[in-house]
Amino acid sequence: MTAPENQQSGSSNWTRRGVLGGLLAAPALLVAACNGDTGGGSGNVAGKAAGGPSGAAATTKGADIPKTSAARITVTPADGATTAPFTRPIKVAVTGGTLTSVSVTDEKGRAVAGTLSADRHGWTSTDPLGSGTRYTVAAAATDPDGLEADAHAAFATAAPANTFVGHFTPDNGATVGVGMPVSINFSRPITDRKAVQEAITVTARPGVEIVGHWYSSTRLDFRPQEYWAKGTVVTLSLRLKDVEGAKGVYGTQSKDVSFTVGRSRTSVADLSADTLTVTTDGVVTATYPIIGGAPATRTWGGKLVIAEQYLQTKMDSQTVGLGDEYNIPDVPHAQRLTTSGTFIHGNYWSPGSAFGEQNLSHGCIALRDVKGAGDPQTDGAVFFKESLVGDVVEVVNSGDRTVDPANGLNGWNLSWSAWTAGSAV
Repeated sequence: MTAPENQQSGSSNWTRRGVLGGLLAAPALLVAACNGDTGGGSGNVAGKAAGGPSGAAATTKGADIPKTSAARITVTPADGATTAPFTRPIKVAVTGGTLTSVSVTDEKGRAVAGTLSADRHGWTSTDPLGSGTRYTVAAAATDPDGLEADAHAAFATAAPANTFVGHFTPDNGATVGVGMPVSINFSRPITDRKAVQEAITVTARPGVEIVGHWYSSTRLDFRPQEYWAKGTVVTLSLRLKDVEGAKGVYGTQSKDVSFTVGRSRTSVADLSADTLTVTTDGVVTATYPIIGGAPATRTWGGKLVIAEQYLQTKMDSQTVGLGDEYNIPDVPHAQRLTTSGTFIHGNYWSPGSAFGEQNLSHGCIALRDVKGAGDPQTDGAVFFKESLVGDVVEVVNSGDRTVDPANGLNGWNLSWSAWTAGSAV
């Protein structure tokens, strides 16, 4: 019969009887002393009280104490930590035994993978940890006698002190032209371009090869070899959270955005003929007389992409380093082609006879328009209304050099080999 069974069947009774014997022993000792019996009698009584049934009960109770496992489990980071480094793995170690199980989950209940050492004395997480995230660890082990031990820990990782984000264009849900690249400008200079580019993917439906190109430490653009096909759905996936873009500087974003390519529309601005010819889905749909850059301020050549649209805007020559050449507060139907200030826009101040005949501008391309941008029938208004951000305006016969591909969204002026050479992956 085992010790627990002895307790259930009689140890409590024996204990009660032992207590009773103890209560009777004191008067017995007094009687014996009065009778002059000062020898073994009192010792026997005392011995019965200590070594009789109550003593047996004490022995049985001692046998019931469970043995403690010799296995000792340690979890790193420690239980209760609130600023554990997310750049280091979770470690579970055991002495005096071997690990039998390790379970690690994040605050959303997702499991964290890890590897167990060959001797089963240690476990190390292999999944990257997230910053500012709470984790829970449960581990079990056995010692050589088969006795089990377990450990539980909960801790939180620290948020990074220095961070960066990527400001992207186009916006989520936008409908764009066939020349629209995915352009990302980072808030901090990136030194590990490979790590950052690997954390960004751009995919298209229908599928097409898409490659990234670094213009600088703060700008990364993506495009296919040729213009997008109309109707293409493009998805940008940013997985920059906790990616170390520079020493001690970590990304914070984990998000997906998508945009759709609209109809296929490109325009050719021939500054020798002073015409703008628009082709939509393979068919010429309009030809406009235009004014291009004057000989002293010629328009950049090459493929220029519409990056921004303004129903009306102010244009001041001082902002582009041309002194007091012009200051027009209400330029209508303006669409940006370069960061440096090249636009294709409506023009109400030049003589009507100049359109299609003379190049008079300070580098912009002008279409006939009226003051106030109110007439929806002017060339400038119609071209503006039918355009999308991402449409391509190709300038030919300008007499000037090709636009810098980094000046605006104009990477189409790089050959495919030159473009792919700018990838860090």
